Amino acid sequence: MKEIKNTKTILNSIKKRVLNFFSKNGKLLVQIVLTFIFFLIAFSFIKEEQSELYQIKNSITEAKPIWILVGFLIAISYIFLQGLMYVVSFSAIGSKITLKDATALFLKRNFISVFIPAGGITSLYFFTEPLLKKGTTKTEVHLASAIYGFVGIVSVVLFAIPLFLFSLLKGSVGYDEWLVLGLVIVIIPLFVLLFNSLIQKGKLHRFILRSFPKIEPFLIDLQEHKINRNKFLKIVLCSVIIDAVGIAHIYIAMKALQFESSLFAATMAYVVAVIFLIISPFLRGLGAVEVSMGYILIKYGFNNMEAVAITLFYRFFEFWLPLFAGIMLFVSKIQKLLMRIIPALLLLILGIVNIVSAITPAIHSRLHTLKDFLPLEAIHTSNYLVLSTGLFLLVTSAFMLKGLRIAWWFAVLLSVVSLIGNLTKAIDFEESIIALLVLFVLIATRKEYYVKTNPRLGIIGLQTSLLSILAVLIYGVLGFYFFDKKHFNIDFSLEQSIQYTIQNYFLIGSDNLHPIGTFATHFLASLKISGFLSFCFLIYTLVKPSILKNTATDEEKELVTELMHKYGNSSLGYFKTYFDKLFFISESKNAFISYRLAGNFAVALENPVGSSNEEIKLCILEFDKFCYDFGLRSIYYRIPQASLKTYTDIGKKHFFLGQAAVVDLREFHLEGQNRKSLRNALKKITDLGLQATINEPPIKDGLLQQIKAVSDQWLQETSRKEILFSQGIFLWEELKKQTIITVENNEGKILAFINIIPDYAKDESTYDLIRKTDDAPNGIMDFIMVALFNYLKSKDITYVDLGLAPMSGIENPQTIQEKSMKYAYEKVRSFSHYKGLRNFKDKFSPSWHNQYIVFNDDYDLIQIPRILTKVIKP
Repeated sequence: MKEIKNTKTILNSIKKRVLNFFSKNGKLLVQIVLTFIFFLIAFSFIKEEQSELYQIKNSITEAKPIWILVGFLIAISYIFLQGLMYVVSFSAIGSKITLKDATALFLKRNFISVFIPAGGITSLYFFTEPLLKKGTTKTEVHLASAIYGFVGIVSVVLFAIPLFLFSLLKGSVGYDEWLVLGLVIVIIPLFVLLFNSLIQKGKLHRFILRSFPKIEPFLIDLQEHKINRNKFLKIVLCSVIIDAVGIAHIYIAMKALQFESSLFAATMAYVVAVIFLIISPFLRGLGAVEVSMGYILIKYGFNNMEAVAITLFYRFFEFWLPLFAGIMLFVSKIQKLLMRIIPALLLLILGIVNIVSAITPAIHSRLHTLKDFLPLEAIHTSNYLVLSTGLFLLVTSAFMLKGLRIAWWFAVLLSVVSLIGNLTKAIDFEESIIALLVLFVLIATRKEYYVKTNPRLGIIGLQTSLLSILAVLIYGVLGFYFFDKKHFNIDFSLEQSIQYTIQNYFLIGSDNLHPIGTFATHFLASLKISGFLSFCFLIYTLVKPSILKNTATDEEKELVTELMHKYGNSSLGYFKTYFDKLFFISESKNAFISYRLAGNFAVALENPVGSSNEEIKLCILEFDKFCYDFGLRSIYYRIPQASLKTYTDIGKKHFFLGQAAVVDLREFHLEGQNRKSLRNALKKITDLGLQATINEPPIKDGLLQQIKAVSDQWLQETSRKEILFSQGIFLWEELKKQTIITVENNEGKILAFINIIPDYAKDESTYDLIRKTDDAPNGIMDFIMVALFNYLKSKDITYVDLGLAPMSGIENPQTIQEKSMKYAYEKVRSFSHYKGLRNFKDKFSPSWHNQYIVFNDDYDLIQIPRILTKVIKP
């Protein structure tokens, strides 16, 4: 019985955990399942459409170019008309969006609609975030999208009813078409009834509130939005024009393919196809549209081949071009990332292809043909050259990721050599095509490679390489010349010695050189290794980025200190003039940026300091140009939310970093239930006889020695190291000039300390180091913070900046970065100390302020963690 009871307990525990997991991660699991389903659908879609793509190619080949051009122009107008229809839909409910945003919304939704069930309707739920960020409410987005979708159906019916009545007289419309039209006509009043029920709080409204009470605010917001009748008619007009464009596409297809054209047949085929598109649940009517349109065209006198050709031509302009435009829009969002990664990846692939091609046997027939044009020795030389090029391509691909201009030139040179070498070694045109493709990609992405290299190091590398070449040549020539004949079975002349040395140094090799014994083998290996290593060193020195000065001048320090006292308005101002910083001063001398270098990144601390917002913005632009000229990437660390617009207006991106805590001393007190733990901590410290001492500057050396001992012990016990950039380290001369609060026992031993640093924000103060001994009692940090508050109150200070709590404060994550950060903050143990930091600061009831990292593109984003790790090191 006991075992059964234990088993039940275990099963109940497992059940509870499973249910808890599903309750917390249900949404994520549904998303994963849907993503997997959509992936399978997408795979099926691409596989099914291979034959259609091939037929489209043949149709276009036979078509008249002038009509193809007209089709392209109308397809472009079709895309922008769809965007315009979104603009008018939003305008009808009193909201505004730009044509650019509306067109992007259409292209994204059109693309996703291919891969989701009932995509024409369900896609209207997607891609709302960009509009929400620009001030449009979620209700407005969904209502305008619903109007857009509804009117799209209405306009087709407006075309269909008179058209079907006319066709009825001619007897060209069958029972199936009328049945489908009837179904669509029924859908329209059904939508109207459902919408009215929601607005007028009818049965549907009450049912939704009972089933989904959380969406009540959305329904209230929906009821407050009125649809402008005149603008609604404009939406209908816009939709009718879009339908007319669709009809024009079919008519153009007839003209382009030189078939007999019929406007009535084109109109009838379009209307029937769109009706089938509306009721088709998957892949934007793929299959249903082709069959229905082809069927109608055949009924109007076109043969099977003509009907299929017209349908495919129409689908190319109406379906494939907008789909491709949507793909390009998605790709453009990661363009910067791809622009840097793809060329490097292609170079790596080309390097591997070259190596594999060089070491595998050539196709005999091609080699036989090539021998009629080139001597055998030239063919072998080309093979070794391709092998060497492959090795150097592997090295160069790594440097391409850094955006180095010289690496780009190396890549171009090696690609050209690969292109020619693969043709001259065995007419391997497949490898040459890959090299040509890489060359085109390099030319297309040339602007992404602008990082300057260090000319001094390049000269050193060139000198070293030339000396190494000379040394190895002497070594090789003397070796070959004085070798005994038994090692290679050759009595080398001076000319042969030079020839074989050069061939092996440059990894070309020699077919008629066969080492006999390990000594000769090792000698050849030493020549090849020496050649490869010296060339690697040459490449490294040539592509090493240019190094800027790493110290600020006295004149710069004097000017930025003056600007800080005039225009500083931040708690981080003290660290903007810290010893670890470099300074970029604007041309007007009225603003500066404080930054540190890490690799080829310049990391700026917070906003620039300047006389006005215009000066600050101009300083950012000048700093970015400065970074570009020196091949640096700019990152701005700890930007307040209030300043984000300055950066987004010039095209920069951002992601959430954490929240900074600021205590209002006018509202801080120790009364109340929520302060009980704080009061208990203070009482405990007081009962132990500990007391806080205010030490005004200049601080005596004896006191600093005691504080230094506390600091060293704290670093050792917590296994931490001093870090810089947005905080300070223990600097004797700096601390000597600052107010320091210490907590001491009855014997005068210091158990904890905190130093107050300059704060350039109005009526605000802040601190830097707060450290304690390992034997300090619990609650001593709370005690010293309260002592700090009391001291600052006595100095008429209103606010205290408690600093940043990284990764904390994300309530509703929107982006994948924010979702990942929230998960790491809450679940990953290695980040648990951030939660402890947040909880400590939360004891004092501060207001929390969002802070961000600002960067240029997605390629920067993936490197930011590594760069920040470097920049905080002393």
